[in-house]
Amino acid sequence: MTVNNLSIVLAERPTDDIVPGTTFAQKITPAPTPADLKDGEILVEALYLSLDPAMRGWLQDTRSYLPPVQIGEVMRGASICRVLASKSKQAAAGDFVCGFTGWTQYAILREGSFEPSSNYPGLRDPKDMLSVLGMTGITAWVGMTKIGEPKAGETVVVSGAAGATGSVAGQIAKLKGARVVGLAGSDAKCKWLVEELGFDVAINYKDADFKQKLAEATPNYIDVYFDNVGGEILNACLARAKEHARFVMCGGISQYNTSKPQGPSNITKIITMRIKMQGFIVFDHIKDYPKARQELSQWMAEGKIKKTEHILKGGLQVAEQGLVGLYKGTNTGKLLVEVKNPDEPPSKL
Repeated sequence: MTVNNLSIVLAERPTDDIVPGTTFAQKITPAPTPADLKDGEILVEALYLSLDPAMRGWLQDTRSYLPPVQIGEVMRGASICRVLASKSKQAAAGDFVCGFTGWTQYAILREGSFEPSSNYPGLRDPKDMLSVLGMTGITAWVGMTKIGEPKAGETVVVSGAAGATGSVAGQIAKLKGARVVGLAGSDAKCKWLVEELGFDVAINYKDADFKQKLAEATPNYIDVYFDNVGGEILNACLARAKEHARFVMCGGISQYNTSKPQGPSNITKIITMRIKMQGFIVFDHIKDYPKARQELSQWMAEGKIKKTEHILKGGLQVAEQGLVGLYKGTNTGKLLVEVKNPDEPPSKL
């Protein structure tokens, strides 16, 4: 009997916020089968789908580091998968792999489009392939160790600090001996940053006196700023930058869902404070993945880095609303959609 395969495709490009039921559409097709496999391919079922801030940019028909998702195309995304059948020496049936399946239940992946679990040293929880040992953790590692380069005693400020990348970036800065200030959008997140992750200070950017609190938390000004949000918070941190500060430009989530993005009015601080401001894309640093994963895995094993996941249950149907929530800051830690409970038996296709 043919098994249906649910996919989520791009229906129309949003100009501002993603609109549930309009931006994306559900598409049902027959699931691929083992008979469809060619040499070097694996058939997988998705277990957890990653939701990431960068996805909003992939919907825009503009020049970027990846081509835009096309109208009618399955939405781009990475998943933790279970292998159902294999014609690849890199993975066998029953193995967990991480690959760019897109927003779909079942997919065929070629070698080069997935990573076997053996690429993740010390892997204890498959979800770590999308969080601390995945793109979010490696992004934090690259941005903080290769661009921010915090030194002992320096002041490091991280925006979006309770998110998947920011929470790891801040902990790496602490490991390097820095004094770390986290910026987040709720008192509960701020409490988590200080009490659980060991940040020195955490500030709710929604507080009316946020700028005053930021000034009090950075009496010696900011040596390293790890930016995930852009907008007014970036502007405020430019005003507090020390001479020769390093600004790590990882994301600008506050500006992703507007057709009229706002640039910082304090941009000339880059000149007067001689700031080094550098953007980066984690895919440019593939050669560093093994080293990053080895260090992150060791830090986790030693209890020096902690993590959490915000898991949405309900299958692919909740991914669209989950992405909307991501931009509203509903998650603490890595945001994942549970496409299928890994404790359930493998599907038979």
